[in-house]
Amino acid sequence: MTTLDLDARFDPRELRNAMGRFATGIAVVLAHDEDGPVGVTVNSFSSVSLDPPLVLFSMARSLYSLSRLQRAPAYAINVLMEGQEAISNRFARAGADKFADLMLRRGVSGAPVLDPMLACFECLPYAEYDGGDHVIFVGRVVHLHVEGEGDPLLYYRGGYRSLARSA
Repeated sequence: MTTLDLDARFDPRELRNAMGRFATGIAVVLAHDEDGPVGVTVNSFSSVSLDPPLVLFSMARSLYSLSRLQRAPAYAINVLMEGQEAISNRFARAGADKFADLMLRRGVSGAPVLDPMLACFECLPYAEYDGGDHVIFVGRVVHLHVEGEGDPLLYYRGGYRSLARSA
C-alpha cells in the first residue's frame, strides 16, 4: 500500500488560474465604524445556513481595511449587477476616496447600502475563522433587500462576463 503525499506542491499562480475557472458573482461589503465608511470588493460570498440565516465572505489578511471591518458593528453585502464594473473596480483598489459621488443609503443595521444594487444582505458579525492568508467572516443576516430585475456582474478567468441569453 502506498502513501499519498498530501503536501501540495504547486505554484500559487497555478492554483489561482484553476480557481479562475469558477465563475463568481461580485459583491461590495460596506460598513461604518468610528473612522467613517469602509468598503471592499469580494467574490468569495456564499450562503452558509438558512436557520439561522448566515452568509460568509473572506478577506485577505494583507488588506488595509481588514481591522476596520473586524471592528464594525454591522456590514452590508451588496451584490453588484451588470454595468457596475466601475464600482467593483473602485472598491477593489486601495487609495482614493471610494465613497466620493456614490449613491448610498443607511441600511436598517446602520451599514451603508448601495443604491442601486441587485441584492443586499445586512449582517451582524456572527463568527470569524482562520482561512490561511484570509479571514473568513460569517455574518447573521438581519435584513435583506432585493432590487429590480437585472443580471449579476460576473467574474471569470480574470475578467468581467455576462450571462448568455437563451433564445
